[in-house]
Amino acid sequence: MGWLWSRLALTAVNFVVEVEFKVSGDSSHLFGDGLAIWLTRERKIEGPVFGNKDNFEGLGIFLDTYANGRHSYSFPHITAMLGDGKTPYDQDNDGDANSIGACSANFRRTNVATKLKVAYIKGKFLDVKLQHKAWDEWTDCFHVKNITLPLNPFLGFTAMTGDVSDAHDIITVTTYSAILIPPEPTKQKKSIFSSSSSSSGSGSWFGFFFKLLLFIGVCIGGYHGYQEYQRRQRAYGGGNFGLGGIGRGGGGFGGFGGGSYSGNKRAFK
Repeated sequence: MGWLWSRLALTAVNFVVEVEFKVSGDSSHLFGDGLAIWLTRERKIEGPVFGNKDNFEGLGIFLDTYANGRHSYSFPHITAMLGDGKTPYDQDNDGDANSIGACSANFRRTNVATKLKVAYIKGKFLDVKLQHKAWDEWTDCFHVKNITLPLNPFLGFTAMTGDVSDAHDIITVTTYSAILIPPEPTKQKKSIFSSSSSSSGSGSWFGFFFKLLLFIGVCIGGYHGYQEYQRRQRAYGGGNFGLGGIGRGGGGFGGFGGGSYSGNKRAFK
Protein backbone atom coordinates (compact mmCIF):
# COMPACT_ATOMS: atom_id res chain seq x y z
CA MET A 1 0.00 0.00 0.00
CA GLY A 2 1.19 3.54 -0.79
CA TRP A 3 -0.21 7.05 -0.70
CA LEU A 4 0.52 10.65 -1.68
CA TRP A 5 -1.58 13.52 -0.27
CA SER A 6 -1.51 17.30 -0.57
CA ARG A 7 -0.73 19.12 2.67
CA LEU A 8 -3.03 22.01 1.78
CA ALA A 9 -6.55 21.86 0.41
CA LEU A 10 -7.53 23.15 -3.03
CA THR A 11 -8.93 26.65 -2.57
CA ALA A 12 -10.12 27.22 -6.16
CA VAL A 13 -13.85 26.78 -6.69
CA ASN A 14 -13.34 25.52 -10.25
CA PHE A 15 -10.16 23.65 -11.09
CA VAL A 16 -8.31 21.20 -13.35
CA VAL A 17 -6.11 18.37 -12.07
CA GLU A 18 -3.70 16.71 -14.47
CA VAL A 19 -1.66 13.75 -13.28
CA GLU A 20 0.91 11.67 -15.12
CA PHE A 21 1.09 8.14 -13.77
CA LYS A 22 2.49 4.74 -14.64
CA VAL A 23 1.08 1.30 -13.96
CA SER A 24 3.49 -1.50 -14.82
CA GLY A 25 4.75 -4.87 -13.69
CA ASP A 26 5.46 -8.36 -14.88
CA SER A 27 2.89 -9.34 -17.49
CA SER A 28 3.50 -13.07 -17.06
CA HIS A 29 1.27 -13.31 -13.97
CA LEU A 30 -1.86 -11.81 -12.52
CA PHE A 31 -1.68 -8.18 -11.49
CA GLY A 32 -3.72 -5.70 -9.49
CA ASP A 33 -5.36 -4.03 -7.83
CA GLY A 34 -4.96 -0.45 -9.10
CA LEU A 35 -4.79 3.09 -7.80
CA ALA A 36 -7.23 5.81 -6.80
CA ILE A 37 -7.39 9.60 -7.12
CA TRP A 38 -9.16 11.43 -4.31
CA LEU A 39 -10.77 14.85 -3.86
CA THR A 40 -12.17 14.50 -0.35
CA ARG A 41 -12.87 16.47 2.80
CA GLU A 42 -10.44 14.32 4.82
CA ARG A 43 -6.90 13.19 4.01
CA LYS A 44 -4.50 10.38 4.80
CA ILE A 45 -6.78 7.88 6.54
CA GLU A 46 -5.87 4.29 5.66
CA GLY A 47 -8.64 1.90 4.73
CA PRO A 48 -9.83 -0.89 2.41
CA VAL A 49 -10.71 1.23 -0.66
CA PHE A 50 -7.47 1.22 -2.66
CA GLY A 51 -5.67 2.06 0.57
CA ASN A 52 -8.03 4.85 1.72
CA LYS A 53 -10.89 4.89 4.21
CA ASP A 54 -14.38 3.72 3.30
CA ASN A 55 -17.47 5.91 3.76
CA PHE A 56 -15.51 8.89 2.48
CA GLU A 57 -16.98 12.30 1.66
CA GLY A 58 -16.01 13.64 -1.74
CA LEU A 59 -14.89 12.24 -5.07
CA GLY A 60 -12.99 9.02 -5.68
CA ILE A 61 -11.75 8.02 -9.14
CA PHE A 62 -10.61 4.39 -9.25
CA LEU A 63 -8.22 3.06 -11.89
CA ASP A 64 -8.97 -0.61 -11.38
CA THR A 65 -6.80 -3.29 -12.98
CA TYR A 66 -8.30 -6.37 -11.34
CA ALA A 67 -11.90 -7.58 -11.65
CA ASN A 68 -13.48 -8.92 -8.47
CA GLY A 69 -16.49 -10.29 -10.37
CA ARG A 70 -17.97 -10.86 -13.80
CA HIS A 71 -18.73 -7.77 -15.89
CA SER A 72 -19.88 -6.87 -19.38
CA TYR A 73 -16.98 -4.43 -19.72
CA SER A 74 -13.24 -5.08 -19.90
CA PHE A 75 -10.37 -4.28 -17.54
CA PRO A 76 -8.46 -2.09 -16.82
CA HIS A 77 -11.50 0.00 -15.90
CA ILE A 78 -11.94 3.55 -14.59
CA THR A 79 -14.93 4.39 -12.43
CA ALA A 80 -15.90 7.31 -10.17
CA MET A 81 -17.93 7.57 -6.98
CA LEU A 82 -19.28 10.64 -5.16
CA GLY A 83 -19.24 9.72 -1.49
CA ASP A 84 -21.59 11.29 1.05
CA GLY A 85 -19.68 10.10 4.15
CA LYS A 86 -22.20 7.33 4.82
CA THR A 87 -22.40 5.07 1.75
CA PRO A 88 -19.75 2.32 1.51
CA TYR A 89 -17.87 1.50 -1.67
CA ASP A 90 -19.20 -1.56 -3.55
CA GLN A 91 -16.01 -3.60 -3.28
CA ASP A 92 -17.39 -6.94 -4.45
CA ASN A 93 -18.71 -5.51 -7.74
CA ASP A 94 -15.84 -3.07 -8.40
CA GLY A 95 -17.95 -0.01 -7.57
CA ASP A 96 -20.85 -0.70 -9.96
CA ALA A 97 -23.47 0.22 -7.36
CA ASN A 98 -21.84 3.61 -6.69
CA SER A 99 -20.61 4.58 -10.18
CA ILE A 100 -21.47 8.04 -11.52
CA GLY A 101 -19.32 7.55 -14.64
CA ALA A 102 -16.94 4.96 -16.05
CA CYS A 103 -14.94 3.77 -19.04
CA SER A 104 -12.59 0.96 -20.03
CA ALA A 105 -9.08 1.89 -21.15
CA ASN A 106 -5.82 -0.05 -21.34
CA PHE A 107 -3.61 2.36 -19.39
CA ARG A 108 -1.28 -0.38 -18.08
CA ARG A 109 2.17 -0.93 -19.66
CA THR A 110 1.68 1.63 -22.46
CA ASN A 111 4.33 2.96 -24.83
CA VAL A 112 3.45 6.61 -24.11
CA ALA A 113 3.12 8.63 -20.93
CA THR A 114 -0.27 7.96 -19.38
CA LYS A 115 -2.13 10.99 -18.03
CA LEU A 116 -5.51 11.64 -16.47
CA LYS A 117 -7.17 15.06 -16.62
CA VAL A 118 -10.02 15.99 -14.26
CA ALA A 119 -11.88 19.25 -15.00
CA TYR A 120 -14.44 20.46 -12.45
CA ILE A 121 -16.85 23.41 -12.64
CA LYS A 122 -18.95 23.72 -9.49
CA GLY A 123 -22.59 22.86 -10.07
CA LYS A 124 -21.98 22.44 -13.82
CA PHE A 125 -19.96 19.36 -14.68
CA LEU A 126 -17.10 16.98 -13.97
CA ASP A 127 -15.12 15.87 -17.03
CA VAL A 128 -12.47 13.14 -17.11
CA LYS A 129 -10.13 12.52 -20.06
CA LEU A 130 -7.28 10.05 -20.52
CA GLN A 131 -4.06 10.09 -22.55
CA HIS A 132 -2.86 6.55 -23.17
CA LYS A 133 -2.76 5.93 -26.96
CA ALA A 134 -0.54 8.73 -28.27
CA TRP A 135 1.08 11.91 -27.02
CA ASP A 136 -1.42 14.79 -26.58
CA GLU A 137 -4.28 12.60 -27.79
CA TRP A 138 -6.98 12.81 -25.14
CA THR A 139 -9.76 10.24 -24.98
CA ASP A 140 -13.08 11.05 -23.30
CA CYS A 141 -13.75 8.80 -20.32
CA PHE A 142 -16.91 10.22 -18.75
CA HIS A 143 -18.75 13.50 -18.26
CA VAL A 144 -21.10 14.15 -15.32
CA LYS A 145 -23.44 17.16 -15.21
CA ASN A 146 -24.87 19.03 -12.20
CA ILE A 147 -22.29 17.84 -9.69
CA THR A 148 -20.94 19.61 -6.60
CA LEU A 149 -17.89 18.52 -4.61
CA PRO A 150 -17.05 19.51 -1.02
CA LEU A 151 -15.43 22.94 -0.72
CA ASN A 152 -11.65 23.01 -0.36
CA PRO A 153 -11.01 19.27 -0.85
CA PHE A 154 -7.67 17.58 -0.33
CA LEU A 155 -6.03 15.95 -3.35
CA GLY A 156 -4.64 12.47 -2.80
CA PHE A 157 -3.39 9.33 -4.54
CA THR A 158 -3.42 5.84 -3.05
CA ALA A 159 -2.64 2.32 -4.30
CA MET A 160 -2.99 -1.12 -2.79
CA THR A 161 -2.21 -4.69 -3.78
CA GLY A 162 -3.43 -7.93 -2.28
CA ASP A 163 -2.69 -11.48 -3.40
CA VAL A 164 -1.53 -10.04 -6.73
CA SER A 165 0.92 -7.18 -7.22
CA ASP A 166 1.81 -4.39 -9.61
CA ALA A 167 3.86 -1.18 -9.72
CA HIS A 168 2.03 2.14 -9.40
CA ASP A 169 3.95 5.41 -9.88
CA ILE A 170 2.87 9.05 -9.74
CA ILE A 171 5.18 11.02 -12.05
CA THR A 172 3.83 14.59 -11.99
CA VAL A 173 0.77 16.40 -10.62
CA THR A 174 -0.45 19.75 -11.93
CA THR A 175 -3.41 21.76 -10.66
CA TYR A 176 -4.76 25.11 -11.86
CA SER A 177 -7.92 27.18 -11.68
CA ALA A 178 -10.55 26.82 -14.39
CA ILE A 179 -12.74 29.53 -15.94
CA LEU A 180 -15.91 28.67 -17.82
CA ILE A 181 -16.40 30.95 -20.85
CA PRO A 182 -20.05 31.07 -21.98
CA PRO A 183 -20.73 30.61 -25.70
CA GLU A 184 -21.47 33.69 -27.79
CA PRO A 185 -25.20 34.35 -28.34
CA THR A 186 -26.52 33.44 -31.79
CA LYS A 187 -29.72 35.55 -31.66
CA GLN A 188 -27.77 38.65 -32.62
CA LYS A 189 -27.08 37.29 -36.09
CA LYS A 190 -30.76 36.70 -36.67
CA SER A 191 -31.69 40.28 -35.71
CA ILE A 192 -28.97 41.66 -37.97
CA PHE A 193 -30.28 39.58 -40.86
CA SER A 194 -33.83 40.82 -40.29
CA SER A 195 -32.83 44.47 -40.14
CA SER A 196 -30.72 44.16 -43.27
CA SER A 197 -33.56 42.59 -45.24
CA SER A 198 -36.04 45.25 -44.10
CA SER A 199 -33.62 48.03 -44.95
CA SER A 200 -33.04 46.40 -48.33
CA GLY A 201 -36.79 46.37 -48.99
CA SER A 202 -37.21 50.03 -48.03
CA GLY A 203 -34.22 50.93 -50.19
CA SER A 204 -35.73 49.22 -53.24
CA TRP A 205 -39.04 51.13 -52.82
CA PHE A 206 -37.14 54.40 -52.49
CA GLY A 207 -35.26 53.69 -55.70
CA PHE A 208 -38.48 52.88 -57.56
CA PHE A 209 -40.16 56.17 -56.57
CA PHE A 210 -37.01 58.14 -57.41
CA LYS A 211 -36.86 56.65 -60.91
CA LEU A 212 -40.60 57.29 -61.41
CA LEU A 213 -40.25 60.97 -60.43
CA LEU A 214 -37.20 61.32 -62.68
CA PHE A 215 -39.15 59.88 -65.62
CA ILE A 216 -42.08 62.26 -65.03
CA GLY A 217 -39.67 65.20 -64.86
CA VAL A 218 -38.08 64.23 -68.18
CA CYS A 219 -41.51 63.95 -69.79
CA ILE A 220 -42.59 67.39 -68.53
CA GLY A 221 -39.32 68.96 -69.66
CA GLY A 222 -39.69 67.40 -73.11
CA TYR A 223 -43.26 68.66 -73.44
CA HIS A 224 -42.33 72.26 -72.57
CA GLY A 225 -39.39 72.09 -74.96
CA TYR A 226 -41.67 70.97 -77.77
CA GLN A 227 -44.14 73.81 -76.98
CA GLU A 228 -41.31 76.39 -77.14
CA TYR A 229 -40.16 74.99 -80.46
CA GLN A 230 -43.70 75.35 -81.93
CA ARG A 231 -43.97 78.93 -80.65
CA ARG A 232 -40.72 79.94 -82.33
CA GLN A 233 -41.79 78.33 -85.60
CA ARG A 234 -44.97 80.39 -85.65
CA ALA A 235 -43.17 83.64 -84.75
CA TYR A 236 -40.51 83.31 -87.50
CA GLY A 237 -42.56 81.63 -90.19
CA GLY A 238 -41.14 84.03 -93.02
CA GLY A 239 -37.61 83.36 -92.23
CA ASN A 240 -37.04 82.51 -95.95
CA PHE A 241 -37.99 86.13 -96.94
CA GLY A 242 -34.64 87.70 -96.20
CA LEU A 243 -32.65 84.99 -97.84
CA GLY A 244 -34.95 84.79 -100.87
CA GLY A 245 -34.70 88.54 -101.58
CA ILE A 246 -30.93 88.51 -101.61
CA GLY A 247 -30.42 85.31 -103.55
CA ARG A 248 -32.97 85.80 -106.27
CA GLY A 249 -32.23 89.38 -107.10
CA GLY A 250 -35.86 90.35 -106.67
CA GLY A 251 -37.07 93.22 -104.52
CA GLY A 252 -35.26 96.43 -103.60
CA PHE A 253 -31.86 94.89 -103.01
CA GLY A 254 -31.76 93.04 -106.36
CA GLY A 255 -32.96 95.98 -108.40
CA PHE A 256 -30.46 98.32 -106.74
CA GLY A 257 -27.53 96.23 -107.87
CA GLY A 258 -28.45 95.88 -111.52
CA GLY A 259 -29.82 99.36 -112.17
CA SER A 260 -26.93 101.19 -110.53
CA TYR A 261 -24.33 99.44 -112.63
CA SER A 262 -26.16 99.98 -115.92
CA GLY A 263 -27.07 103.57 -115.19
CA ASN A 264 -23.56 104.56 -114.30
CA LYS A 265 -22.21 102.91 -117.41
CA ARG A 266 -24.53 104.76 -119.66
CA ALA A 267 -23.88 108.14 -117.98
CA PHE A 268 -20.11 107.69 -118.39
CA LYS A 269 -20.47 107.33 -122.08
